[in-house]
Amino acid sequence: MQSENRLLEDLARVAQGAAGAFAGMREELETRLKEHAERLLSRMHLVRREEFDAVQAMAAKARRAQEVLEGRVAALEARLGRKPRKTPARKAKAKAKAKRRAAPEPPKTIP
Repeated sequence: MQSENRLLEDLARVAQGAAGAFAGMREELETRLKEHAERLLSRMHLVRREEFDAVQAMAAKARRAQEVLEGRVAALEARLGRKPRKTPARKAKAKAKAKRRAAPEPPKTIP
C-alpha cells in the first residue's frame, strides 16, 4: 500500500513539474512572439494610434482656424468694397460648376 502511495506521489510530482515547464515554455514563447511582432512593426514605420489622433486633432483645429480667418478676410474685403478672393475650396467649386455648364447635354431619344 505504501509503495502505491509513493508511486502516485512521484507521478503527481512529475505531472506538476511538467505543468510548470509548460507554463515556462508558454511565457517564453509569448515573449518571443511579442518581440518578433514589435520588430516587424518597427520595420514597417507605422504610426501609433495616439500620434495619429493627435495629428488629426491638430489638422481639424487648423482647418477651423483657417475657415474663421477666411470669413474674417471676406468680411474685411466686403467692407472695403472689394471682390472676395477665391480660396482653393471656392476655386474647386467654380471649376466644377464651369464643367457642368460646358458639358454637352445627352442626346434626347425619341420614343
